[in-house]
Amino acid sequence: MEWLTFLVLLTCASTSRSNAQEVDYTPFVNPFIGAEGPIPGYAYGGGDIFVGAATPFGVAKVGIDTQEDNITIATINGGYTPKGLVTGVSMMHESGTGGCAKYGVVSQMPLSSIAAPVNLLDNTTYWQKRVGEDEASVGSFSTKLENGIHIGLAGSKHSGSMKYEFPGDEKHVLVDVSHFLPDPGFCTQYYLDASISISDDNKTYTGYGTYGGGWNQGAPFTVYFCGEFETAPDEAQTWHGLNSSRVANGTTPQPTFGGKNATAKPDGDRVGGLFSWTKSNSSTVQSKVGISFISVEKACAFKDNELSSWNQEDHVNAARKEWNEDVFSRIRVDTGESANVTNLILLYSSLYFMHLMPSDRTGENPLWESDEPSWDDFYAIWDTFRNTISLSHLIQPEAYESQVRALIDIYRHQGYMPDGRSGNDNGLTQGGSNADNWLADAYIKGLRGAINWTDGYAAMVKDAEVWPNGSNKEGRGALNDWLEYGYVTEASERSISRTVEYSLNDFALSQVARGEKPEDVEKYLKRSAGWQLLWNHDTPSVNTTPVFKGFLTPKSGVGTFNTTDYNPATCGVCSWPSVTYEGTPFEYSFVIPHDVQTLIDFMGGQDSFESRLDYIFKPNTSQTNLGANGLGINTIMNIGNEPDFATPYLYNYVNKQWKSVNQSRALARQFFKNAPFGVPGNSDSGALNSWLIWQMLGLYPVVTQPVYLISSPWFPDINMTINGNRTLRITASGLGQDSYFVQGVKINGEKWGKNWLEHGDVMIEGGTLEFVLGKENVVWETGEVPPSPGHV
Repeated sequence: MEWLTFLVLLTCASTSRSNAQEVDYTPFVNPFIGAEGPIPGYAYGGGDIFVGAATPFGVAKVGIDTQEDNITIATINGGYTPKGLVTGVSMMHESGTGGCAKYGVVSQMPLSSIAAPVNLLDNTTYWQKRVGEDEASVGSFSTKLENGIHIGLAGSKHSGSMKYEFPGDEKHVLVDVSHFLPDPGFCTQYYLDASISISDDNKTYTGYGTYGGGWNQGAPFTVYFCGEFETAPDEAQTWHGLNSSRVANGTTPQPTFGGKNATAKPDGDRVGGLFSWTKSNSSTVQSKVGISFISVEKACAFKDNELSSWNQEDHVNAARKEWNEDVFSRIRVDTGESANVTNLILLYSSLYFMHLMPSDRTGENPLWESDEPSWDDFYAIWDTFRNTISLSHLIQPEAYESQVRALIDIYRHQGYMPDGRSGNDNGLTQGGSNADNWLADAYIKGLRGAINWTDGYAAMVKDAEVWPNGSNKEGRGALNDWLEYGYVTEASERSISRTVEYSLNDFALSQVARGEKPEDVEKYLKRSAGWQLLWNHDTPSVNTTPVFKGFLTPKSGVGTFNTTDYNPATCGVCSWPSVTYEGTPFEYSFVIPHDVQTLIDFMGGQDSFESRLDYIFKPNTSQTNLGANGLGINTIMNIGNEPDFATPYLYNYVNKQWKSVNQSRALARQFFKNAPFGVPGNSDSGALNSWLIWQMLGLYPVVTQPVYLISSPWFPDINMTINGNRTLRITASGLGQDSYFVQGVKINGEKWGKNWLEHGDVMIEGGTLEFVLGKENVVWETGEVPPSPGHV
């Protein structure tokens, strides 16, 4: 149903795009890409995306909250699901995240009746199916409920606009301050405290809600709100009632109504307000809500300043203007009648999802006073460090520098930089201390600005040297093993994947140490080879033809490899208690970006390396079930999981760049589509979308190094605004549907013989990158292979 609506919007907009002096790229964004998984009508196995009204890096993400009918596969992380029952409209959401849900707080719910069996404390008595077509575009969302109520949403950075069209005389809006996105798992959210007050004229309500838990098992956080209705309701009253978690007999009691003020009280009661229009002839009820982590006063100011009009279309247009100016115009391609519309939609939709998170909370830090920027919802750096941050560095330099400063400031005040963070609290850490990789990537590419790199390096050293007592909250949970043995032993969870990640983390430290503390370089460079201690040259592959020898293998603290029933192509549930996380040891054995040279040697040389790389792309080679993280993928290579992001490009290291082009483009064409099931798994804060953007640009970054691997672009002419005000132009002559193999490359007009380039070549002052493409796969490169600076 969403698909038809999107096509109509695109058709209407395309007629005028050629004549516009400033191109409007928003019609080429499909906000539903990733909303569905492989099971029609369900979000499970899809992108887990947010669908609603948002601005770039905004705190507010205004959308519906839903509950799916099959709880065993319910996936409500972004609030939106294709067929889920609507339980409310809330102000805060994540996008693209797996695991337990977070946010879905500060809500409203329009009701056409409050008569029995409706119980405001039990949303199963009033939740609603949707009918007709959901509609979404940049800055707006609308849907129609089964009871006839039409919902229209818009938003700004800290505020949201709601417009409800009621079918009859009865019109109510429920404000349930205790509302949040639930989850049946161990890391569900919980509601703790709240207060709500209604103004004397009934038009305004203010208060706060306090919540905790969720995916990061975070500490409680408080959100202040300020809501206003365009027309004063005829009746308005607060209510309170027993917290559902304390219901013992399965029957939820009715709330108690009365007065203009309600608080949770010592028992943690649920509280809210009910607003009713009984005398108005208008079918429309409009509301605006502001939120703040500091105070009600700031929430009201955000509402008034950001949404000064009651015309919702004004807010939509303002959001679209912001997206065009701050995001889409940074990568410009031809949108004329001859353009490939599908590719346009994939490009600009990917840019959209990449910029929904993290959240810019500058001026909204409730935990400490600081002159530094404040950002939240790094959810998670484990996903985004591999390619999202490198793209942000180029096209969002101000926001990027601000985020780096915020990470360092979190270390100053809370002890560790996060690997994941949400609700103003660190957690969780899936592998290594990957903010280290982020800082190293920024540092080695010359980012200085207002960053205090002395403190930045100190934050990295804290990760590398101070064990957080085994915690998954922050730091390196298995650092005790790492410091004692140089690898993570099989006694620790995720021993192989954490060894791989700790190796790259320490390489990251060596990169920053070169400028900040040169005497540390050798130590951390040596430690970055720790992955080699888990490499068993005699471990064979199982159930493969041919048989490959040499894999990362579990190892005890006394130095003995555990090869009993060991199959590198399996990893059990491939999650927290497994030997590897979201990937098999077969896959992780390719994830050594800082020392591919040694990796090739360990795999038996270039020919054997190439043969093994070929094998993982063959259909029906997968031997493990990755659940929602691998639905529809039957190869060992799993582009739906971040550890494999760089693997298709490894052919560049044996000067077979055409194979990198062939494999990466085949993956993109197979798994990324302009459709609800349009990404191969969780979007992961835009990490999958960033992978596709790089693929379309014809480049891929090597994290923690100032290196980009050359691939093949999807557009004949790309103009990127990089480094603030410089231009990188990428052209591709000879490009066609089956004509995309590189025949030759020029950089800044000079013939280029290497299949890689450095950051300083075109990414600082800008420049030109000219491709000649054709149908024949040729070995065009004659220069040295990409570097392996971690080779020791």
